[in-house]
Amino acid sequence: MSQTPKLPRKMYEKELGRLHVELVKLQKWIIDEGMKVVVLFEGRDAAGKGGTIKRISQTLNPRYCRVAALPVPTEKEKTQWYFQRYVAHLPAAGEMVLFDRSWYNRAGVERVMGFCTDEEYWEFLRSVPEFETMLMRSGIHLIKYWISVSDGEQERRFLSRINDPARRWKISDMDLEARRKWHEYSKAKDIMFMHSDRDNSPWYVVDSDHKRNARVNCISHLLGQFDYEEVHPKDIRLPERPDDSAYERVPLEQQKRVPDAAARLLHQHGRK
Repeated sequence: MSQTPKLPRKMYEKELGRLHVELVKLQKWIIDEGMKVVVLFEGRDAAGKGGTIKRISQTLNPRYCRVAALPVPTEKEKTQWYFQRYVAHLPAAGEMVLFDRSWYNRAGVERVMGFCTDEEYWEFLRSVPEFETMLMRSGIHLIKYWISVSDGEQERRFLSRINDPARRWKISDMDLEARRKWHEYSKAKDIMFMHSDRDNSPWYVVDSDHKRNARVNCISHLLGQFDYEEVHPKDIRLPERPDDSAYERVPLEQQKRVPDAAARLLHQHGRK
């Protein structure tokens, strides 16, 4: 893992704000160019995939930037071609799709937890380079990130979630079992890289022991994958509000108002 110190919060927030502006420029360019972009995020539980994806999508237009986080396959989906349910989430022109875990589930959790057969596993490793080549030949720009976290940092994050009522839902029985199988996951990741880290679709590893650093590094790298140009928007002029003196507004007393919890909170703390 990188020994770079953790970015101070103010420095991080300032740089993140700058990167958000660049992401908006990138999205406008992708829309105007009609590009199709797929970004995969893989890594261990609590590595920081979700937080990184949130920071990327935070200021983007959700009509053109979608997050795909697929649940456990249904009984019907288990009988389909393995890649089929992922294909349904691929982008149209002008769209970017961020996969929070992807078809590489087969090379990771399914392999380690025994959710697929040996035959299915090795067939996946044979097929995935061809599948991704097909995607790229069809015009999809594919980028793959492995968010890497150390053993000690993962443990710290798990304990933090367990002790936080608002985040405890993030800990599942599967996460706990994966913790016990740390070395099996390491071996599975190495084999996955061996078969799928290709020149035309490489894996990019993001050290994530410091979340702020990881987010800045990942977003900066993502922006660097495109030779984009700023697309200048049309001038926007706010129209004058028309005269509505003849309009009689419905009395507010007739509306069901949301209780003012904010006022109650301020009162409890002696603030007016």
